Amino acid sequence: MLIFPLLDDQSRKIIHIDMDAFFAAVEERDNPDLRGKPVVIARDPRITGGRGVVSTANYVARRFGIHSAMSAKEAYQLCPQAVFIHGDYRKYREIGLQVREIFRRYTDLIEPMSIDEAYLDVTVNKVGSSSAVKVARLIQEDIWRELRLTCSAGVSYNKFLAKLASDYQKPRGLTVIKPGEALEFLAPLAIEKFHGVGKKSAERLRQMGVETGADLLEISETELIDRFGRFGYELYRRARGIHNGPVKPNRVRKSYGKERTYSHFLRQAADVRQELQSLAHSLALNLEREDIQGRTVVLKIRWEDFETQTKRVSLDRPIYKEEDLLAAALELYESTAQKELAIRLLGITLTNLGKEQESDLLEDKEETASEADTPD
Repeated sequence: MLIFPLLDDQSRKIIHIDMDAFFAAVEERDNPDLRGKPVVIARDPRITGGRGVVSTANYVARRFGIHSAMSAKEAYQLCPQAVFIHGDYRKYREIGLQVREIFRRYTDLIEPMSIDEAYLDVTVNKVGSSSAVKVARLIQEDIWRELRLTCSAGVSYNKFLAKLASDYQKPRGLTVIKPGEALEFLAPLAIEKFHGVGKKSAERLRQMGVETGADLLEISETELIDRFGRFGYELYRRARGIHNGPVKPNRVRKSYGKERTYSHFLRQAADVRQELQSLAHSLALNLEREDIQGRTVVLKIRWEDFETQTKRVSLDRPIYKEEDLLAAALELYESTAQKELAIRLLGITLTNLGKEQESDLLEDKEETASEADTPD
């Protein structure tokens, strides 16, 4: 087996900025009466009959166990006194672009990962500072002074570590991981905290005796590659604080999608239709949030025997609304060759977005059960 050399440019200076409970924070800023209350960005389940998905929640609501991608119904059950706000995604996007303009004062090497987070390469920067920590502090101060919003920052020599660092102290955090500190930082980290490790891969790693970063260090590169393929190659390096991916400005987003994997397989057509409606609803929220439309809908079905089918339909007009997404997905489902097998995964993707669309969000995958796919 070919084993690649371990390489990493530890002279790079990477910042990961993550806005703190962004949508909820904007609502609190604009309505001071909300401060100190649990705020959930989702349709009010008392009005919708339980439909809807949580986009985000403020830190007060998170103390009750509420988190993004949770159903609004479950969020209400956890915290009936929560304030549910449908959300103004055009406003959030406008403010997100204002945040990005602040980034541009310091560097043009910006890789947006969503409307509220981005990687910045400040190895060479516009303020001539040799300190990435100083640049991160200046960005935090600018965002607070001009927008009255807070963010957390992670500073390190690669994107993987910078992302972990920004998650380490929230809200308003600033965490630095220097080259000589990476192994010490990673060693006690729970394995599911490693970016890219989902529920299924975490379960498989635990079966190998891997609970933490320190445990992962004990597994050979050959064994990890044998068991996980390309992802094993990445795991071996990440356990050692190595990640060579550069900050990529101006990435072009080609599609938006939602998919879910089910531990209890779908066997009835009514259940499939219900899940497609839920996926269409979640996807429509993202599209509205990002002000995105598209012309081609793709339906993905994975059967219980792991055979995967995809079908697509191109429309004569761009769409983004839930009802249009659902109608297209149902049409594709009805035209799919029905098998005498249950369904383990469903997904809806909107593509053919148009050349003018800028990349903002990675495709969202909501893992609802332990059957989630291992990342590539």
